[in-house]
Amino acid sequence: MNEIKIDLSEINLQDFFGNQNTHIEKIRNIFPEIKIVARGNNLKAYGEKSTIIDFNKRIAELITYFIEYNVLNDEIIERIMNSENQEKINLNGEIDSPILYGVGGRIIKAKTFNQNRLVKSIKKNDMVFAIGPAGTGKTYTGVALAVNALKQKKVKRIVLTRPAVEAGENLGFLPGDLNEKLDPYMQPLYDALRDMIPNETLKNYIEKGIIQIAPLAFMRGRTLDNAFVILDEAQNTTHSQMKMFLTRMGKNAKFLLTGDPGQIDLPRRMVSGLKEALLILNSTDGIGIVYLDDKDVIRHPLVKKVINAYKTIEHDN
Repeated sequence: MNEIKIDLSEINLQDFFGNQNTHIEKIRNIFPEIKIVARGNNLKAYGEKSTIIDFNKRIAELITYFIEYNVLNDEIIERIMNSENQEKINLNGEIDSPILYGVGGRIIKAKTFNQNRLVKSIKKNDMVFAIGPAGTGKTYTGVALAVNALKQKKVKRIVLTRPAVEAGENLGFLPGDLNEKLDPYMQPLYDALRDMIPNETLKNYIEKGIIQIAPLAFMRGRTLDNAFVILDEAQNTTHSQMKMFLTRMGKNAKFLLTGDPGQIDLPRRMVSGLKEALLILNSTDGIGIVYLDDKDVIRHPLVKKVINAYKTIEHDN
């Protein structure tokens, strides 16, 4: 009798095992000659050597599929665990290459020309500025690229940060400790992550520091190695904040800075660190700058009209 032990600590066990362990029962039915025991974060299998070797190969592919697509069902289990040849399954027959598959197998990919340019620029450059108005998918696309890099083990952690400009004046009047005061301001980053990573896995990543979400002030003094780092709302950085952030870059790091120069919340007569950085770094090798516009807006159709209406007023003034 041969035994194998498979570590499942990196995946969401509830979704992988299925409601009331229906997925494990399906696997047991496909391999009736093997005894399969699910205990804690481990899956153990006992059986004849040749059958165990075959099972180990197929269960590894099933786990890989689950990590990539975040979804399992009876059909997928049947095709991977019981197929004659181990072809790679392409969910929903998608032709366009997605960035990643989110919660429940949700397909997350670039939806516009400029979003696609952003994806390509991140592959080519270690530092990229994504500039554009609200609703153009700058942050969402960036978070998707970061999660994909983590899943592909290209980086060891994700660091998401924002300058807490709007919250700065009134933090003392909000209830709770510092984290509770800042959480509402960081909510857009949490929202994007919840679309892409199952809730329990996300909690685990945050607890272990694999995903870190913090205000920009917390970046001072750090060196960010092996990380995909996103500075969101970069238009609200000052000169010193921007310089501090850009110099945090360590080995094997990707830096993405997103911002909308048309929505600066800094005090009047204070120069935006983003605007200044774009002027200083616009011809630096290894740094990409991608501009998005109203054609990239993927929110409610009215958002485009709002952006265009304000453009007209600002131009007249």
